[in-house]
Amino acid sequence: MLETTERGRDYQERLRKFMDDFVYPAESVYAQQMAAADSPHTQPQILEDLKAEAKSQGLWNLFHPDPQWGPGLTNLEYAPLAEITGHSIEIAPESINCNAPDTGNMEVFTRFGSDEHKEKYLGPLLNGEIASAFAMTEPAVASSDATNVEMRMEPTDDGFVLNGRKWFASNGMHPHCRVLIVMGKTSPDAEVHRQQSMLVVPIDAPGVTVVRNLPVFGYHDREGHAEITFEDVRVPASDILKGEGEGFAISQARLGPGRIHHCMRAIGAAERALELMVKRAEERVTFGERLSSRANIQDWIAEARIEIDQARLLTLHAADMMDKHGNKVAKNEIAEIKVVAPAMALKIIDRAIQVHGGAGVTEDFPLASMWAHMRTLRLADGPDEVHKRSIARNEMKKYRK
Repeated sequence: MLETTERGRDYQERLRKFMDDFVYPAESVYAQQMAAADSPHTQPQILEDLKAEAKSQGLWNLFHPDPQWGPGLTNLEYAPLAEITGHSIEIAPESINCNAPDTGNMEVFTRFGSDEHKEKYLGPLLNGEIASAFAMTEPAVASSDATNVEMRMEPTDDGFVLNGRKWFASNGMHPHCRVLIVMGKTSPDAEVHRQQSMLVVPIDAPGVTVVRNLPVFGYHDREGHAEITFEDVRVPASDILKGEGEGFAISQARLGPGRIHHCMRAIGAAERALELMVKRAEERVTFGERLSSRANIQDWIAEARIEIDQARLLTLHAADMMDKHGNKVAKNEIAEIKVVAPAMALKIIDRAIQVHGGAGVTEDFPLASMWAHMRTLRLADGPDEVHKRSIARNEMKKYRK
C-alpha cells in the first residue's frame, strides 16, 4: 500500500497550514517586491521572512534523508510534501529549503564532500544562508549524454586546471550563490564512464566568469540559468568529490531523489492549474451559459482529475521502490515518472490557460509562467527521449536471450 506514515501525515497537515497561512498570502507581496527590484535576480524580503517562519515551525530541510540534517523522511513520506509546495512553485520550495538544485547539491556534499566542504558549504546551505549551482550542461555538445562533456580538468601536481564553458547552471544568478559543483573530464582516455570527475569551485574563483542569464520562454527566472566560462581555473586536489573518475556515478546518484521531487512538484502545479480552471469555468458565462456547463470543459476537468491521480500513483510507486530496493532497482520507475509527470502537468496547464482566455497568457495569473517552467522540465534532468530509450531497452531485455 502506498500510504504514508503517521509522521508523514503530520508533516502534510503542518505544511498545508503553512501554505494557507503564509505562502499563498505572500504570493502577491512577492510579485510586488520583484516588480520593484532593479534586477530579476534578487532575493525579496518576503522570501527571507517565509524562510524564518518555516524554520520556527520545524518545516525545514524536509527533503534530507539524513536525520542529522532534517527529519529523515523516506522518499514516500517526502513525496506528498513536494507536491504541496508545487502549488506555489515559485516561492514555496525555497521557503522550506527544499528547492532544486540546492537539494541535490546538499545530498552530494553530504555523501561525497570532505569535512571542509561540509563546514564551508553544506552547513550554510542547510541553514539557507547561501545558494549553489550544478554545472554540467554545455552548449557545444549534446548534454543529454553526460559522457559528452568536454570541459577539460587537467591534473596538475597539486590539483586541476579547468577550461571550458557551461550553461543552464540553474541558481547561477541567485544573489546568494557561492559555490558550483562542476563536471568535466579528468581522464579522457579512460573507460567512457570513468572519464568524468566533479569538482567544487567557488563562483568567485579567479577565471570563473558568469557571462549571462539564459531566459526561458522570455522569463528571467529569479534564480537564473547561467552561462559560465572557466579559463585556467585552478582547483586544489582536495576539492574533488569522491575521487577521480567518479563524476558519472555521482551524477546518477544525485538525480534519483531529485526526479521524485521534480515530478511531485509538477503534480502540485497541475493541481493548482485544475483548481484555477474549475473556478474560472464556474465564473465565466458565454452565450448565456457558464463555461462549466460545456461538455468539452467537463471532459477537460474529468481528464485532469484522472491524469493527476495516475501520475501521483506512479510517482509514489517509484518513491516506494526507491525506499525498499534502492535507486538502481527503481531506475525504470524513475524514468517513467520523469516522462509522465511534466507532460501531464503541461497538458492541464495548457487547458487552464485556454479556459482563462487572454488572461491566461498574462502575468495576472500564474499559468503562463507555470507552463514555461513545466516545459523546461521535459529537458531538465534528461530529456524525455533519453528516459524513453532507457525504458525501451529495459523492456526489450525481458524478451532477449
